Parts: sequence; C-alpha cells; structure tokens
Amino acid sequence: MANFILIGLCIIAGILFRKSKTLPKDAHKGINAWIIYIALPAVSFKYLPHIVWSKDLLFPAFAPICIWMFGWLFITAYSRIRKLSSATTGGLKLVSSLSNTSFIGFPLILAYFSEQEIPIAIICDQITFTLLSTIGIIVAIRASQQQKLNGKLVLKKVLSFPPLVGCVLALIIPRLLNISFLDPLFEKLAGTVGPLALFSIGLQLKFGGWFSELKHISIALLYKLILAPLSILLIAILLGMTGTITKITIFEMAMPTLLTAGVVADQYNLNPKLANLVVGIGILLSFITTALWWVVLTHFGLF
Repeated sequence: MANFILIGLCIIAGILFRKSKTLPKDAHKGINAWIIYIALPAVSFKYLPHIVWSKDLLFPAFAPICIWMFGWLFITAYSRIRKLSSATTGGLKLVSSLSNTSFIGFPLILAYFSEQEIPIAIICDQITFTLLSTIGIIVAIRASQQQKLNGKLVLKKVLSFPPLVGCVLALIIPRLLNISFLDPLFEKLAGTVGPLALFSIGLQLKFGGWFSELKHISIALLYKLILAPLSILLIAILLGMTGTITKITIFEMAMPTLLTAGVVADQYNLNPKLANLVVGIGILLSFITTALWWVVLTHFGLF
C-alpha cells in the first residue's frame, strides 16, 4: 500500500508544483538529468552484479525487441490506411513501441511484486534504452529529415547514453575489483529513481487539446497498453514458458510509453503535441491497465 501511496503522492505533487508555478518551467530537465546520469547507473551497480545469469533471462532481453518490431508494423499499417505524414508516423512509432520500464516500471514492480524482481526489469530497461538510442534515433532522423543518417551519429548516441554505459560498467567492474563496500551508496542513489521520476512525470503531464488527436492516441495506446503485452504473453504460452521471469517480463511490456521517446519526438519535431498526449494519457490509463494485467498474471493460473 505504501508504494501505491508514494506513486500517487509524487505524481500529484508534480502536477501541483507545475500548476502553482513554484518551480521553473524546465525544472523537470534537472531532475531527469539526475535520474539518467546518476540514479539509473546506480540501479545497474546495485542489482546487476548480483544477478545469477541463465538462459531464461534471454526472454526479458528478447521481449522489448518484439514489442518494437510489432509496433513498427502496426503503426506502419495504420499510417498507410490513414495517410499520415512521415513526422506523425515517426512520432507514433516512438511512443507506441517503447515501454517505460524504469520510471514507471520499477515503482509498479515494487508495488505489485517485490524488490527481488527488479533485476529482471533492469534487463528489459537496458534493451529498451538501447533500442531508443539506436533504431529509435534512426526512425526519428528519417521521419524528420533534419539530419543525414550516418553510423557515426548513431554510435555517438549509443556510447554517450549514461544508463547503457552504467549497465556495461556494472557488468565488468565487479568482475575485476571488489566494490561491495560501495553497495550502501548505490542503494541510496538507486532509491531516488522512483520518487524523482514520478515527480518529474507530474511536472510534465499536460492534456490540453487531446480530443482532436483522439483517434491517433487511441491507436497508440491500444497497442502499447493492451496488444503489446498480449503479444508477449502469447509468445510465452507458445514457448511453454512459466515462472517469475516470464511474469515480470510481460508486466514490464504493459508499461506506458517511455518518457524519453516523447522527448526525442519533440527534439525532431515529430508531431510533439500528439507524442506528449500519448505519453501523458498513457501514464494515467496504465494505472488501470497494469492492475488488470497483474490480475491476469497472478490469478489466472497462466504462470
């Protein structure tokens, strides 16, 4: 119960601070910088060195890739039917196919499951960020036609992304050096992710002008909140996969849109109004849909 109260409290606080204009307009950027450059790498150092690796962990690495591929096909088909512009199509691909596996995912896993499942979520999260940093950037560049697409640009984006760098270092350094004395530090830094991320979300939530974009928003969220996790659930059933890893992976794929996907859509002018509406409305709806997915995953005897 405390985790649900924390989620609601932090988001509402962010909304109230934004409406009261107590904080500067771009205050969320400073908070997000702390999360991306400090807190998320600390999460990797807290959990990854203690993961017992097995072939079963390929599933949480595989799932975000499937979600991206299915989402790309789904939005491509929809955009051709509706004859959408390349900018709107690119924005919809970004906000439909990447899950908020950390900012929303971590707090909800703590709320519905336990801290022991966080390492599985981290694997989903790192693959998701890698997809955004590579294929996501390629889609954004092609859709916006603002920059020439080249391998050097993509490589620079990937190698300079702090959560991914933190993940790689967290896998390598503990094998070479004993840094267990830093575990309390990593624990305290990692503990800031949930509250600050949720507060940042509250600062950014805006819903003005949503009705004119309702059809596009509905399609994007139909895929992200329902069809995406359903596809991974069906794959798990077909492969005969069961257990906690499978359950947490499906739950992570039910998360709303990755916030950074909306930021990228805005940066490349890919119908940023629509992208931000999908992000904001998706977050609110996800508190209902993830509760339903939790019921399906824990009470239907599938896993």
